Amino acid sequence: MTLSEELQWRGFVNQTTYKDIQALDGAPVAFYWGVDPSANSMTVGNLAIAMMVRHFIDYGHKAVLLVGGATGLIGDPDGKAQERDLKPMEEVDQNAQAIVGQYQQLFAGKPFEVVNNYDWFKGLGYLEFLRTVGKHVPMRQMLGREFVQRRLSEDGAGISYAEFSYSLIQGYDFLHLFRTKGVRLQVCGADQWGNSIAGVELIRRIEGGEADIWSAPLVVNKATGVKFGKSEGGAVWLDERQTSVYRFYQFWLNADDESVEGYLGIYTLLSRDQVAALMAEFKQNPGGRAAQKVLAYEVTKIIHGADKADAARKVTEVLFGERPFQDLDAADLVMLKAELPSVQSPADETLPALLVRAGLAGSRSEAGRLVNAGAISINGARLTGTEANPLHPGDNLIRRGKNSFAVVIR
Repeated sequence: MTLSEELQWRGFVNQTTYKDIQALDGAPVAFYWGVDPSANSMTVGNLAIAMMVRHFIDYGHKAVLLVGGATGLIGDPDGKAQERDLKPMEEVDQNAQAIVGQYQQLFAGKPFEVVNNYDWFKGLGYLEFLRTVGKHVPMRQMLGREFVQRRLSEDGAGISYAEFSYSLIQGYDFLHLFRTKGVRLQVCGADQWGNSIAGVELIRRIEGGEADIWSAPLVVNKATGVKFGKSEGGAVWLDERQTSVYRFYQFWLNADDESVEGYLGIYTLLSRDQVAALMAEFKQNPGGRAAQKVLAYEVTKIIHGADKADAARKVTEVLFGERPFQDLDAADLVMLKAELPSVQSPADETLPALLVRAGLAGSRSEAGRLVNAGAISINGARLTGTEANPLHPGDNLIRRGKNSFAVVIR
């Protein structure tokens, strides 16, 4: 399979300056992809383009991965209705270091080079930039950008000169990498098309050279029409300190049936045949959610490693009643206790009192009714009376109904 074929079946084809996408199948080309350090972690939205970048690398193209230490000081205004708040330089620098760490994790074992655009902007004077770059950019081109028109409209919030100039700064990145690294291609998400075109135009006007863009469509939840990567709690981060491994796994496990096949192509390294076989199994028994389970495991393994993916899968199976609680080892229990309420219980505590303190019942009388109704289980065993309290020394899992849990340590 060629790279252009790989990108097509996986869903990575959107706008491109190539007249024929099979141009990607020729001689290796140096390309770049950039992320602004507006936060100290990438999200699953960034991950989609990162996965595309892996395919470019695997097919022999040379990757230059940029972290926007300079552009991050301004902030990309595209898609923003309001002016961004400027972040302190120290915060941007710390975020940039964190993004570089994620590059190193995502592309471990792959050939790539990391650059920071602050390194070439810090010594570039304002007058020099206006003379060597600004002189070559028509105002009509900049004013024609859709987000600029929205911000300047009667109902718009307006736009500062700094944010208005953002595309110029990013365009210069492409020009600089064209000159110094031989970069001839920028890969990006669809929302970066306008900024990328600015770089292509600079290269043409200043160097008389040719450069190209390959953009991937933004991933959208087909069931809701919402840009993928948002949950009720906000963005889904790759850093486990912001989105725990368990919650990261659950995010993928909850993928809707309509979208899961597309996510398998974008976010996993499974082959086309493997995805086809999995989807055939899934369509035979959608209720078994085989596709979502494989998706959750594979993406979690890529981001957090096999051990944590195994733990997330085991903890999930225990909570869904598909695996006995006793199968969890020490590492699994650490993950479980990080997600659930956890209480200590003395040996003489009654079951109703424990259920109230664990937040599984509002009162002792309600606790009794829940137990008598068969709604309470401990370590997978359903209780039949309040006199029964089968807690064993150490960790125990109490469950109320289908979705309420607490860990009790005795």
